[in-house]
Amino acid sequence: MRAPVLVVIAHGSRDPRHAQAVHSLVERVRSLRPGLRVETGFLDFNVPSVNGVLESLAAEGVRNVVALPLLLTRAFHAKADIPAVLREAPARLRIRQADVLGPSPLLLSALERRLYEAGLTPADRSSTGVVLASAGSSDPEAIAVIADIAREWWHTGWCAVRPAFASASLPRTEDAVAELRALGCERVAVAPYVLAPGLLPDRIARGAAGADVLAEVLGAAPEVARVLLERYDQARRPVLTALGA
Repeated sequence: MRAPVLVVIAHGSRDPRHAQAVHSLVERVRSLRPGLRVETGFLDFNVPSVNGVLESLAAEGVRNVVALPLLLTRAFHAKADIPAVLREAPARLRIRQADVLGPSPLLLSALERRLYEAGLTPADRSSTGVVLASAGSSDPEAIAVIADIAREWWHTGWCAVRPAFASASLPRTEDAVAELRALGCERVAVAPYVLAPGLLPDRIARGAAGADVLAEVLGAAPEVARVLLERYDQARRPVLTALGA
């Protein structure tokens, strides 16, 4: 039986770098699993829209879809916006919404990849404080997840790890940088826990002015692509069971 189509649902942005990063990540997913059909839809600002992608698939005769939110935490978009959009999909489509990407050990590996690409080495861990800088959310569950990730990451050997948020929550990146300086960390690095460039990542970068190292966004890191496929496979299994496969 044909595998369900993977529809990656991205937020969208007026910043053209956002869509470019999303498409690069999707291309890496395709390269990791040749033969899997992967489509991309945007909630806002960019085309194609999620509705447009789903309608096109239904018109082609596609029956089974896994809709995967390109999100790192389970906040408002995953809980409300995306389910609402999927409820408007053509009735002939059987859609399962995959879980968000985070948390995942692979994402921690991707964060470290970006830090090492920015100039750190494994030998720097014990003397480096890291700011885990996320976009921010008003959802307490999402904020708690970021704090948990920071604690988990600290236990892998960094001098200290502090969460920070570009919007909706505190502390800001610059405040977390100052805190790590006050703790006596020899150097301070900022690791953006975001998938693509845009307004909030730019705010994180400005807040990192006092840090020694600023990593790039996660983007099309191979670890991120692997998490996408993990979430797809997890969501796909119940579909196959329901179909008697």
